[in-house]
Amino acid sequence: MSEMLDIKSMTLDEITELIVSNGFPKFRAKQIFGWINKGITNFNQMSNIPTELKNFLNTSSYISVANIEKKLVSRYDNTVKYLFSFNDGECVEAVVMSYKHGYSICISTQVGCKMGCTFCATGKSGFSRSLTPSEMLGQIETAQNDLDIRISNIVLMGMGEPLDNFDNVVRFIRLVSSDDGLNIGMRHITLSTCGLVPKIYELADLHLGITLSVSLHAPNDQIRRKTMPIARKYSIEELLQACRDYFKTTGRRVTFEYSMISGVNDSDANAKELAQRLDGMNCHVNLIPVNTVEGTGYIKSNIKRQQSFIDILAEKNITATVRRTLGSDINASCGQLKRKHQSEGGK
Repeated sequence: MSEMLDIKSMTLDEITELIVSNGFPKFRAKQIFGWINKGITNFNQMSNIPTELKNFLNTSSYISVANIEKKLVSRYDNTVKYLFSFNDGECVEAVVMSYKHGYSICISTQVGCKMGCTFCATGKSGFSRSLTPSEMLGQIETAQNDLDIRISNIVLMGMGEPLDNFDNVVRFIRLVSSDDGLNIGMRHITLSTCGLVPKIYELADLHLGITLSVSLHAPNDQIRRKTMPIARKYSIEELLQACRDYFKTTGRRVTFEYSMISGVNDSDANAKELAQRLDGMNCHVNLIPVNTVEGTGYIKSNIKRQQSFIDILAEKNITATVRRTLGSDINASCGQLKRKHQSEGGK
């Protein structure tokens, strides 16, 4: 398989070069690209492609597919959580959420994660490898085909750190937003990072037009270093400066994710310090009641504490909302379904 071409990770221009250099007409490339982005599982399903070309593709290339290993559907809000497996048997999670504006999918970018954030279930499963662009696309295509829906928004906030898989993630973004592909506009794509500062600058320079979401989770380095190992490498001020520059370069408002952990980072003093740090920034704060993850001992902040936090930020004209909890009955936050799968003998 390693010598075969991962055709779903190839751009239209690359597919064109491949088939033209092997004696096939140029116009066939667009047909092939279109078929691949419909979520087909093998080349023989391409009904308007001649047999000779199909034979060539079968011997030179492969189509990466995200197979459904497990599927959970919420009884409350129709949120759907998937455990997908790939050609090598590795598994990742993805979640489809229904909103008034349409369907959003939260996809994974790596199998596991290296970052080790203490409140996250994914890191407790270890890290295996990064995903290819085709494996990221496959999560969307399989979900769309399974649910018979059109997904309009993508969040790179599942398993893994997207900026630790930079080149593949950027290629995925370009592929998924292609007019001849799934055609999901870059303004409908959100990338979440724990704060790899140099990569934020690199991402800004590409002017992709996506939304940057930064996992902040603390108002200072002391608290952040206890929960997020990456904070030992990049200070909170370095991270916030990168975010200011991201907005300056791209014109795109940054969102800060802030997990509310009772007794850890949710006091009025924490809110005031956060407000002071974010003062003057064009940003939004997304408060997330921390998920219950076995072994952490963390408890989510109560509603009164959440509202107090919001009110203090509002006094500094910083908008903040509490993220709507979806799929609570199916543990929709990423990492938990895979951990259960591993405990049952899976990868």
